[in-house]
Amino acid sequence: MSRYDSRAADPASYRDRRSDSGLGAPPASASASASSRRDYDDGGASPRKLNLDGLPHFEKNFYHESPSVRAMTESEVDDYRLRREITVEGRDVPKPVKSFHDVGFPEYVLQEIKKAGFVEPTPIQSQGWPMALKGRDLIGIAETGSGKTLAYLLPAIVHVNAQPILDPGDGPIVLVLAPTRELAVQIQQEATKFGASSRIKSTCIYGGVPKGPQVRDLQKGVEIVIATPGRLIDMLESNHTNLRRVTYLVLDEADRMLDMGFDPQIRKIVSQIRPDRQTLYWSATWPKEVEQLARQFLYNPYKVIIGSSDLKANHAIRQYVDIVPEKQKYDKLVKLLEDIMDGSRILIFMDTKKGCDQITRQLRMDGWPALSIHGDKSQAERDWVLSEFKSGKSPIMTATDVAARGLDVKDVKYVINYDFPGSLEDYVHRIGRTGRAGAKGTAYTFFTAANARFAKELITILEEAGQRVSPELAAMGRGAPPPPSGLLTVDTRFRDRGKGYGSSRPWS
Repeated sequence: MSRYDSRAADPASYRDRRSDSGLGAPPASASASASSRRDYDDGGASPRKLNLDGLPHFEKNFYHESPSVRAMTESEVDDYRLRREITVEGRDVPKPVKSFHDVGFPEYVLQEIKKAGFVEPTPIQSQGWPMALKGRDLIGIAETGSGKTLAYLLPAIVHVNAQPILDPGDGPIVLVLAPTRELAVQIQQEATKFGASSRIKSTCIYGGVPKGPQVRDLQKGVEIVIATPGRLIDMLESNHTNLRRVTYLVLDEADRMLDMGFDPQIRKIVSQIRPDRQTLYWSATWPKEVEQLARQFLYNPYKVIIGSSDLKANHAIRQYVDIVPEKQKYDKLVKLLEDIMDGSRILIFMDTKKGCDQITRQLRMDGWPALSIHGDKSQAERDWVLSEFKSGKSPIMTATDVAARGLDVKDVKYVINYDFPGSLEDYVHRIGRTGRAGAKGTAYTFFTAANARFAKELITILEEAGQRVSPELAAMGRGAPPPPSGLLTVDTRFRDRGKGYGSSRPWS
């Protein structure tokens, strides 16, 4: 399906919008910051080789500090950051903004924000927007559901509208790399929504679907490309696009891309982008592999951390962990569904595609409205399953980790980890599919003897979020053997959780 968003022939229909808020004319210092990297400081990593011969100058510093932000004292700034759990690093860090009008976005962007019903910037937006608009490289570390997509997309729209119009044969100005098709599609939906008023075209490039519509989008010319690494390399090698015009690069969920083995592809793509680009690097966690990649791609970056760079779960999510014998997990699942099923969306995670299909088949045989999504399904089928799940026609969806990140369904009420994931990072991202955008959520996890090696780290995550740790899990965390397989242990919090939490039917 083509996601080409047509633009009127008259370029002035959107380019003249730049004068609405003064964003079309950057500060006097912008020219120097855009074309020179003399103040790059990457903490000791090798500096990016600068070969700008033949490359046109471009603008990227569009930030004008509002009077209300300028009036904030250092003490007020520190108090605000402390209250919103914002930690910053870097030189000349701008003050956070408290309202959308403080950012200096043009009126057409503010209108889209108003239509979306947003009340105030999220913490990552509050600090990230002025950082991104100043044109510096940026590292952003924030949990899923924090509003980071708009933290880089709205500055991207401002960036595009300040650049020369695309000529025939030009590639994109903005490139966003994402780990999964689902995340890429959702980013593109936001790009279409917020870029429509300035007639910015965007397209989504990912595998598993015919190339034809994507090739046509690229040939027509698009300012923003959101892509998964593999399909983008395919398009580049087939000469369907190029990265010569890319001046704004986003790596979203960098930790997940590295987990999925995309390191070589990312390096290959970035090597084709001009060295004086602006790069925004987003991650929910900060392992050494992610930090090493950032050191090679970013220079003199700002760094903003929301909460803590240590792995932690969203505090709006109630976490329940029950030690369950492997052979009794399905019976426990059915009993749990009987308790919590109230028409709300329930997302169940499995480790394998085969297990996902088997459990879904069994649930449907038992009368439960379940569908499944995983990497072996065609994109058309995955899109249909997601549509059925989002609409509530099939309120139960089983999934592999393909849905752990990038699935943005606003009202998933329950997440169930039928199989415990292979890492605590994936656990945090799985349960992060609920409790989004300020809502509350609940996550249930089946924990078996085979998962005992994760007990200690899981306890740390639970305790940090203020969740109760069962005695059985605590014992496993101390290295004690799990209970005999014939004995079921039940966290007492699972009791009295009938439909709508009103029934006294026990979960086990």
